[in-house]
Parts: sequence; C-alpha cells; structure tokens
Amino acid sequence: MSVHSLLGYALTVPDIEPGKCFYQDFGLSGTARGNALGLRCGDDTRDTVTLEAGKGRRLHHLNFAASAEGIKALKANIESRGGQLLDPPSSEPGAAFAVRDPDGNLIVVREAARASVLDRRKTVIDAEAAKYTRAGGRRGCPPRDMVVKPWRLGHVLLFTPDVDKQIAFYTDMLGMKLSDRSGPVIAFMRVAGGSDHHVMAFAKSDRPGFHHASFEVGGIDHVGFGAASLIGKGYRSGWGFGRHVIGSNYFYYIRDPWGSLAEYFFDIDYIADDAAWQAKDWPLEDSLYLWGPNVPEDFVQNFDVER
Repeated sequence: MSVHSLLGYALTVPDIEPGKCFYQDFGLSGTARGNALGLRCGDDTRDTVTLEAGKGRRLHHLNFAASAEGIKALKANIESRGGQLLDPPSSEPGAAFAVRDPDGNLIVVREAARASVLDRRKTVIDAEAAKYTRAGGRRGCPPRDMVVKPWRLGHVLLFTPDVDKQIAFYTDMLGMKLSDRSGPVIAFMRVAGGSDHHVMAFAKSDRPGFHHASFEVGGIDHVGFGAASLIGKGYRSGWGFGRHVIGSNYFYYIRDPWGSLAEYFFDIDYIADDAAWQAKDWPLEDSLYLWGPNVPEDFVQNFDVER
C-alpha cells in the first residue's frame, strides 16, 4: 500500500518563456501542450516538469505512480482515514485520483510500472564513463563542449509550516517512509520497495512553497560542468559545489527565473527495501552539507507567492 515512484511536478509561473529557456539550458527537452509546456529528462516518454501560466510561481501538483493493486489500496486507506479523493486535473489525463496534503498541495497518482533505478543508474554511469575512457583504460577529462542532460528527476523539496504533519500524511496516507530528519527543521522521505534516500523532503517555513527539484546526472563532472555552463549563460548560482551529509550526494543548485532552485546531483544513498534502516535525527549542523561553500543567506528563503 504505497506509491512507488515520483514521476514529476507541475508549476504555475507568471511567464512560461523564461522557464522554457531555463529548463532547456538545464538539459531538459520541451514540448508545447496548449497553454502549458511539458519538459522531459533524457529518454523519458512522459513529461517530468510541466509549466502552466498563472499569476505567480507556485507548485500546482506532484505526480506519483503506484501499481494497480496499490491504487486500490491507497484509495481505501485514504478514505478510511478521512481523506477526500479528488478528480485529477485535466492536464493529467489517465491519472487514477488526486488528494491534497495538509498544506493544500495537490498530489496526483497514476498507474505505472516501477522502473529499476539501480539498473538504469548503472547503465547511465557506465555509458558516460565510456565516452571519456582513453587508451589503456584511463578515464579522461570530458571535452569543453560537453552537454549535460539529466536522465531523471530524483526528488523535490517543499516548504511547510509543519514538518511533522507532512511526515504523518505521506507515511499514513501514501505509504512512504521517513529516512532521516533534523529536528523540526527538515525531513527526508522515501518510497517503499527500495528507494533513493529521499524522493521528497520538507523544510520548515512560515508558509507552503516550492524550494527545489533535484535531477540526477551521470557523474561528478556533469554536476560541476552543468552548473558552470548555466552560470556562464547568466543564471545565478544557488549553492555549490558540495556534498550533503544526509543522503550523501554531490550537489550544485542553480536559481531559476522565479527564485526557486534546480539541483544537479550524483551519487545519492540508496536504501534497499530489506535494509535494517533506522531514521536518525541529525544535528542541525549536519542537515545541509559535509563540505562546500558557506550556505547562502537566501538558500532557505521561500520565494513562492502566498496562496
């Protein structure tokens, strides 16, 4: 009884064109869909990011996947706990149902097969390494015209006025698991069945909001080169290059046109379903990074318009 994958997210934005330029420069491919824009990672056949015109930038909805049996169980569980099942938005044809979390964020669930993240990750990493392997098997430096294209969405972090309420909803209603937290400030959630350390995270704020989405790339060079390329095109560095403690991944964040962040990441912890994992309450100094530049003052600022 659980969602098994995070498929994507949709944002309302005041102007789609700057968003199109940003995400395409970030490495996603875009397709106009009526009054919206769909963007995809790598060889995905579904949109990972959707931008819709609105009065201000904010999260419109999140997309999760579950099996057919999982959807039946989720519906029954949500209703038994007093939750209200909603019709999915018209922009998500074929979705099974929707529900709102305690902050009012719309969660859309559809039936889809579970992809093997570990197998796909190995394929991507091996293919990228092979591109730059020189005679004798030595790994060479990538070329200066290297093009960075994220191959999937890894996780999303949302602001919330109550981290504990969000943990309760996503565990009790959607069957997710708490991986780690740092007091009332931040929490990291994974899906059942074997998962990256987190596919969702929640950070304390005075109101709901969208902090960042994180996209996986094929190596450390891709993290640094992708960020340098975007900064060279005039986008603002959000924070990086560095390595997180919780989740362990290398990171670099870039500011999008509306103040939120898009992250390149590589080498995140994976938690097998049968792992003897115990969620830990980490000290606040470990909640952000092991090494890297100092955290910018605006890194945890909520730029979303008030609802």
